[in-house]
Amino acid sequence: MALFSLLVAILVERLKLLPVSWELDRLLQAYQATFFGDKALLTRATLALALVLPAALVYALAWLVAGLWWGVLSLALWVGVAILCFNHVTLRGIFKKYMQAACRLDVQACYHYGAELDCSECLAAVSESELGAKVGQSVAWINYRYYGAVALFLIFLGPVGALFYCTVRFYAEENARKSLNLPLVDSLIHVLDWLPSRLFAFGYALSGQFSEAFTVWRQQAFSLTSRARTVVTATVLAAQPLPEVADADAHRAPVCVQSTLALLKLSKRNFILLVTVLSLLTIFGVVN
Repeated sequence: MALFSLLVAILVERLKLLPVSWELDRLLQAYQATFFGDKALLTRATLALALVLPAALVYALAWLVAGLWWGVLSLALWVGVAILCFNHVTLRGIFKKYMQAACRLDVQACYHYGAELDCSECLAAVSESELGAKVGQSVAWINYRYYGAVALFLIFLGPVGALFYCTVRFYAEENARKSLNLPLVDSLIHVLDWLPSRLFAFGYALSGQFSEAFTVWRQQAFSLTSRARTVVTATVLAAQPLPEVADADAHRAPVCVQSTLALLKLSKRNFILLVTVLSLLTIFGVVN
């Protein structure tokens, strides 16, 4: 069910069949406002309940429908949760606007959309060519946090694990974006990201220049304190050398989209590798 659910979710997300209002983060916004009120007022106990409740409801629902209609309802639950977790229309729209701004040579718009694409880090780019590399790193990180990590949790822990990760990610990013100083979430997202980020970063090494990337990955991967973003982006930069910008290209395009596109292609190869490995694990009966 993991492979089928993942493929259906990717197809639905690529075809943009769901509206923005069906994005999981928007649904979690409504969930938070309806049941818990102002996020800044959450205590440790209420925040723990807010983090666990969606996954607990899915777990209860999975238990209720298990075995009914020859497993059709269980499959529908897997597919439904996977589709919600992979629906990121807003992110795709922001990246499209960034590329359009680069094509029309609008540097200020590129800085704006590049910063909006990844709010977890300050976009400290001092030049247009460096901006392309920074946005490429953001793309690689987003590919992990919004696709790779969710896929890994779905594969090994089912829809309950995937939804729990997405819920914690939502509160962690709200905490960082709005400086809410919420308890639990930073430590919890670090724990949840620790192993998946290392696995996914190793996939980047396999998808690019392995020897250089593996050296960097080995230096970062076994540290308990290394941030997931650091592991992923450091491995990505080692796995994919950034293209040189010729003088003619520099005069023609103020933003180096070649760096962004190079890292985007590496991210796509890595996700294809993940799906291929999942297919093999499914064939050999390791994964349901």
